[in-house]
Amino acid sequence: MQSYLFYDLETSGLNPAFDQVLHFAAIRTDASFRELKRHEMRIRLRPDVLMAPGALITHRIPLESLGEGDGEYEAICLIHGLLNSPGTVSLGYNSLNFDDIFLRFAFYRNLLPAYTHQFAGGCSRMDIFPLTVFFHLFRPEVLRWPEEQGRVSLRLENLSRENQLAQGMAHDAMVDVEATLALARVLASEKEMWAYLLAGFDKKSDGLRLEKLPEAFRSPLGIHPYGLLCGPEMRSTSGYQAPVLGLGRSAAYTNQTLWLRLDGETLQDTNPLHPEATTSVVRKRNGESPFILPPATRFWEKMGREKQQLAEENMAWLRSRPDVLKSLCSYYRNYRYPDIEGLDPDAALYQNGFLSKAEEALCRRFHGEGVKEKAAMLTEFPPSLQVLAARLLYRNGLDNDNAMVREAGAAQREYLLESQQDRIPRDWRGEPRRTVPMVLQEITGLREKGGLDAEQMQLLDSLEGDLRRRFSCAV
Repeated sequence: MQSYLFYDLETSGLNPAFDQVLHFAAIRTDASFRELKRHEMRIRLRPDVLMAPGALITHRIPLESLGEGDGEYEAICLIHGLLNSPGTVSLGYNSLNFDDIFLRFAFYRNLLPAYTHQFAGGCSRMDIFPLTVFFHLFRPEVLRWPEEQGRVSLRLENLSRENQLAQGMAHDAMVDVEATLALARVLASEKEMWAYLLAGFDKKSDGLRLEKLPEAFRSPLGIHPYGLLCGPEMRSTSGYQAPVLGLGRSAAYTNQTLWLRLDGETLQDTNPLHPEATTSVVRKRNGESPFILPPATRFWEKMGREKQQLAEENMAWLRSRPDVLKSLCSYYRNYRYPDIEGLDPDAALYQNGFLSKAEEALCRRFHGEGVKEKAAMLTEFPPSLQVLAARLLYRNGLDNDNAMVREAGAAQREYLLESQQDRIPRDWRGEPRRTVPMVLQEITGLREKGGLDAEQMQLLDSLEGDLRRRFSCAV
């Protein structure tokens, strides 16, 4: 039986590879959004994670409470089970661009299958944020739309306040789940539009829609369809929409189709030798936002006449410049993400890909063993997984008597104090892991920026004091 699992996370920061979940909340409902069960977990801060000051003043979780709650390994195993319960559709507000990625890396570093909640056992994913964008654009009478600085704001906390979706402090995980569920009920009352949008999260249905997009023109490289890309990825400054031209499929990442934005004012300045300098291409996966609508008048006119004209001029220019079109297709189809020097094992999910059957079996056996037996198994893991397994035991205080676990812990603590940029571990995007000097610098920056209330100032004071006590030799 299909059920929805509405969930939300509060985290130690914004980096899925190096930060962690601190608060998980979820409400499971049936297909008609009738509540079935609630779940809530508080997770204590790991010894190798530093709180991001920006996250601390957002969710306002008191520093003293971060030492309480479940260990990460125990909690992530439970969360993995919830999302992988047969027939579960997991969803939240902006979950595909944040929460789902966060959990994917949490599953990976805790030796759990990172992707099964997307497809196995009748499970799948959705996101209410892109649906809200569509309603804002094409069915605005359904909700009251809050504004910030003269522009409509689609932040959940603002929507919730304007439409009385939930009571309580924003950025509390359960309050945000209640608001998301209430919002889904409102949107789903528009049955025809809701059904259309839900099909966009189905890979097959979404793929068929892309195949039906009209042809802008043909070239020796194939058919180039065009349409209107809609979703939060397009940002509010672009009205959450952009006209696009199909460039084909990525050769390096075959699950991605490539869509050239036609609203770029520098597109006609493109040099065939460096096409990336003046163009923007969106990589789309079937069944995920952003979605592409056909250029029907009722959709196309939403862009405004100026953007329509620019799109039409850019299409005509590309058609007249086959050399530029060829260079664009060649560059973007063959583009590969660069290898990251200093990539940390916690961040190697995309590089390492899926585990082999033997590795999956080894991880399952690891989860079923006791603490001492887990430590004894470390030598059975291949090098990439061995580091993760040793870190797992250290982070959760499961066997610090083991030499490999102690070594993993010592290395993690050293990273926290590192000041040389070339020695700080990086994630898959090249972003550095947070260190003590970085946190202290961010605290100073937030204070100088101003606009903080008394509680936020107290939180920053507590964080700075804690760091100076724990790392006095370095700060």
